[in-house]
Amino acid sequence: MDELTVPAADGVPLYVSCTGEGLDVVVLSGGPGCVHYLADEGIAPAGVRSWFPDPRGVGGSGGGAHDMARAVADLEDIRRALGVADWVVLGHSWGSDLAVRYALEHPGRVAAVVGIGGHGLHKDRSWSQIYEAQRHTEEAIRIDWSQEVHAALSESFLEWIHEPGLFRSLADSPVRMRFIAAANDIRPDWPLRQLAELVPAGSFELVAGVDHNFWTTDPERWIRVVTEACTQP
Repeated sequence: MDELTVPAADGVPLYVSCTGEGLDVVVLSGGPGCVHYLADEGIAPAGVRSWFPDPRGVGGSGGGAHDMARAVADLEDIRRALGVADWVVLGHSWGSDLAVRYALEHPGRVAAVVGIGGHGLHKDRSWSQIYEAQRHTEEAIRIDWSQEVHAALSESFLEWIHEPGLFRSLADSPVRMRFIAAANDIRPDWPLRQLAELVPAGSFELVAGVDHNFWTTDPERWIRVVTEACTQP
């Protein structure tokens, strides 16, 4: 893996690793506030150039707690510094939700969104009840994270999904968005199905027989899914 540090507009150093050659794909992991658990060339999409930015305040990146607007701005600072004209944005879990916001704010820089196992743009009590009731059944995976970054981004997410014009922006978005759910995920997939119907160039796919974190429980399947989604979005 190649490694580099990119300065954000405010001077904060942002750590980015990279592997592969070809179509540019920026990979966003979940959390929010988790270290970049997908930054592994062994599970990167095949035949593309994958970029793995550590979120501000996490891993090798400087800074600390921040909102979603700053997270999006950091991605743009990285893209410009790398000289990438546009890229596919591949996000897992929270990374999928961040990818949607990034695409809405910078549609000309996003070739496509591939969102896997996202929460969706909602705060629904029944969704949360199902998730909380089944959390104990999900295989525990230890991932380092920043509580402060998590809290700040979670609060900012709620502010964003309450914006009056959000769904109008989604309905007008020209960006291709492919939403993928794991069939065995304890997280209900109806928010992803709704997004796929709302976005003009949206689509939905269900991957049978895998869990939310199938990047680690079934890495060969993960590679096949993300490779196809990124190269044939």
